[in-house]
Amino acid sequence: MIFLKAFFVGGLICVVGQLLIDYTKLTPARILVMFVVLGVILGGLGIYQPLVDWAGAGATVPLVGFGNALVQGTKDILREKGALGIITGPLTSAAAGITVAMISGLITAFVTKPRSK
Repeated sequence: MIFLKAFFVGGLICVVGQLLIDYTKLTPARILVMFVVLGVILGGLGIYQPLVDWAGAGATVPLVGFGNALVQGTKDILREKGALGIITGPLTSAAAGITVAMISGLITAFVTKPRSK
């Protein structure tokens, strides 16, 4: 059942993104930033975490989940270390995802050959 929940929630988030691309003049970059900021806002208000608990990866994998992860890491480190957590929290909580993205991009750059269109 968790797979269906994840598929439904992740798919719904992707549908919203696709609708924004198709029916607005927003660029994909702005939509991606909007999703991350939305995740930060919803995570900060405590609204997104119940969705993560219910849908699992369907809510954590999209960019909204990345924004939520930044907020959760900041909250955790803020409790432990005080004001320093505002700076170190987002980096600590998102380090694994950022590292995977950087390594994947590096491998792709070495393996593929860029071409002119």
